[in-house]
Amino acid sequence: MRVLIVDDETSIRRTTALAVKSMGHEPFEATSAVRALKVIEDEGCEVCFLDLKLGSEDGLEVLARLQKAYPAVAVVMFTAYATIATAVEAMRRGAFDFIPKPFTPDQIRQVLDKLTRARRLENRVHQLESQLAAESPPSEFISAEPSVQKSLDIAFKAAETPATLLILGPSGTGKSVLAREVHVRSAQRESAFVTVNCPSLSKELLESELFGHVKGAFTGATSDTTGKVAAADGGTLFLDEIGEMPLEIQPKLLRLLQEREYERVGESKVRRAQVRVVAATNRNLAEEVKGGRFREDLYYRLNVISVTLPGLRDRPSDLSRMAEAYLKFFAQKLGRASMRFSPEVSTAFAHYGWPGNLRELRNVVERAVILAQGDVIVPDDLPDDFRVSAEMTPAVGARVTLEELEAAHIRRTLATSRNLDDAAKVLGIDPATLYRKRQKLGLT
Repeated sequence: MRVLIVDDETSIRRTTALAVKSMGHEPFEATSAVRALKVIEDEGCEVCFLDLKLGSEDGLEVLARLQKAYPAVAVVMFTAYATIATAVEAMRRGAFDFIPKPFTPDQIRQVLDKLTRARRLENRVHQLESQLAAESPPSEFISAEPSVQKSLDIAFKAAETPATLLILGPSGTGKSVLAREVHVRSAQRESAFVTVNCPSLSKELLESELFGHVKGAFTGATSDTTGKVAAADGGTLFLDEIGEMPLEIQPKLLRLLQEREYERVGESKVRRAQVRVVAATNRNLAEEVKGGRFREDLYYRLNVISVTLPGLRDRPSDLSRMAEAYLKFFAQKLGRASMRFSPEVSTAFAHYGWPGNLRELRNVVERAVILAQGDVIVPDDLPDDFRVSAEMTPAVGARVTLEELEAAHIRRTLATSRNLDDAAKVLGIDPATLYRKRQKLGLT
């Protein structure tokens, strides 16, 4: 790395330069803020050792100028006033680290090694983000459906505030994608976005995952862990499928939301965390409250601002555009940029119910692009069950009679329900009525 040493003491500059050079880095020197900025501009330095007391200049003010002009440069403060207050202030203003005077070459080595590891980790994160972007089509946060666009507008307006956000909607509608975009548009964007999948763990493991635990707190707790609340401190904590969070943990989450306090499992020490919470669920939380499965006070605390992402079948104006976007993305990945949908496939898409929503649309298009023999995707390139369902489920608004639409809806509901009672509940009719309608349709 190219390392700039800014100090008004010649001996400090030379000693530090020798240590930096012995570690394989290239040192440069400056005695003032003006000279430092010029050296960084000319040499492209990546690291700057900066004295807190730079002659008549205040090192913290110089730090601010460096941060504004060259935010990518990591600044390490030299200080003869090695107090906690100055160290904290320097770090608060953007310094990477600080070293008290007098210092040894080993201290220089340690901070450069720490910086090297941080840069490697940062590069790895950028690499993974680029890889993820290459594997996923870019998300578009626009909609031709007024209700959907209104939800997006509300979410992004809320993103600018620290308010808790609740995202509702069926599985596969893009709730987690929207949550991440809210983080990107928030004041917490430079801090962590941490996801907790509530249904994936037992009550004990979920509590530990959230709040952390101390060694010996339970069987298998062989060491202390900090938990995801601590990891999200200063950033965003995304609670996915919060409707399935066990009742025993809900009071502790409520405390975090109200008091910004929590305790690790097996520990009585109260800890604090400033986290912005975004939660999502495919359940009707109001009904869960009525059924005693979700705390009413937590529901109201989460429901400060809520938005709903409807299923794909309720977004007919967006379907074609989204399908074309997926087609363009996957076709380009395979070097088949001229691919298109046949009219029959476009019609089948419009008639299909899309129970898996955007996730299913993506999978169907990706599969079709891979299996298509030519540049035109035809019905034979679609999954068998998809084609059958598409044929039997006309879309709302299609030119069919109410009787045909009802019959198709009953068939689809019966095909996706566990039993007759479950299907009757979904349809909003009693089982005896459904039994008679099923007989009339010849489905007995």
